[in-house]
Amino acid sequence: MPGSFSSALSALSAMSTAVDVVGNNLANLNTTGFKASSLSFRDLVTQSMGSGLGETQIGFGTAQPMTFRQFTQGSVQASAGLLDAAIQGDGFFVLQGSGGQTLYTRAGNFLTDKDGVLMTNTGLRVQGWTAVNPLTGAVDPTGPIGNIVVPVGTLKKPTVTTDFSVDLNLDATAAADATSLFTQPIAVYDSLGNSHVLTMSFQKTGANTWQYRITIPAQEVGGPATDPPAELIDWTDITFNQDGTLSDPVTSPVAFTIAGLADGALDLPLNWNLRTAAGAGRITQYGQPSASSASSQNGSAAAQLNKVSLATGGGILAVYSNGDQVVVGQLALANVRNPDSLLAVGDNNFALSARSAIPAVGTPGTGGRGSIVGGHLEASTVDIAREFTNLIVYQRGYQANARVVSAQDQLSQDTINLIR
Repeated sequence: MPGSFSSALSALSAMSTAVDVVGNNLANLNTTGFKASSLSFRDLVTQSMGSGLGETQIGFGTAQPMTFRQFTQGSVQASAGLLDAAIQGDGFFVLQGSGGQTLYTRAGNFLTDKDGVLMTNTGLRVQGWTAVNPLTGAVDPTGPIGNIVVPVGTLKKPTVTTDFSVDLNLDATAAADATSLFTQPIAVYDSLGNSHVLTMSFQKTGANTWQYRITIPAQEVGGPATDPPAELIDWTDITFNQDGTLSDPVTSPVAFTIAGLADGALDLPLNWNLRTAAGAGRITQYGQPSASSASSQNGSAAAQLNKVSLATGGGILAVYSNGDQVVVGQLALANVRNPDSLLAVGDNNFALSARSAIPAVGTPGTGGRGSIVGGHLEASTVDIAREFTNLIVYQRGYQANARVVSAQDQLSQDTINLIR
């Protein structure tokens, strides 16, 4: 009979632990990135009675249940935070504590400190890449990860124009005189970020033959405002094939320099790309009115930082007042093959245990890592209906085993009374 006491008491302890787990799950119903825990019950060794052939086996109750984090995908919900991020798929954000310890989290509600360091709301620093590849100008995710420092209130220096292009058609039906004159302005930027408007002029001089020139206002190169525009390129021939495509110049680009700028900027060497990278001419001569269809140049003025946000894909995007959007950082993701082995250390964070596989750190969307959705957060995976069902089951289990203890106590009293 005493065995039933120990079996029932072990069940009471197990059911109490189970209720604690349910309570913790329900308490984190609204915790960002929280992963609900489940329980695994297991029995204790049994004893055989009788002849020893196992006809009668009586167990010793249940052991303490094992808990497992269920790393299932939580719902991804839109949020108002500019630096919020949610992981769609496998993986964890990588964090570094003040003591240098590495932790992992699924909660992406990030912010910056006074120095612009990206961090969690509990002060742990988010890890990723900020080094820029000098060849591509993009963030290089091949080096070691580190703290992500975003620009805060900074001024973006101007980008000097070095190349420009204009896509246009010149009217093949135009007369070869001054009535065919067509002009197209193009703005370029110098080393101080000041804009200079160049005027490109085209005039037909004969069948399939035009001339072009490029000028700049005289006052912008140190002349009086009353002077005519200063020549950058004097009248030069441009010819077309019989099918209206560009024939000459054959080589591209056409290079020239704006020297002696009145604003004190450096001389501005420019390349006018008359052809695409594939060699096709950007200027045509068809029987349609002369008109421009597109223009581009690679310079920009100085600009104020308007905001910093986290883009889909994990890039940290700086948006400037001139419309430029520059990726200044990239979040790293870590993939752990057996995430259920991680230890919860509070504040939505996890640490590696002795059973954890070595995390594979890389960019989102590679190596089995999930993707990052900017402007969203991953909700808790707690299912309130399932938790309340489990709570009822565990409560009934506790009550049933409490009755076993009461019954065993009554049987013991009856046995003692027989002796009397």
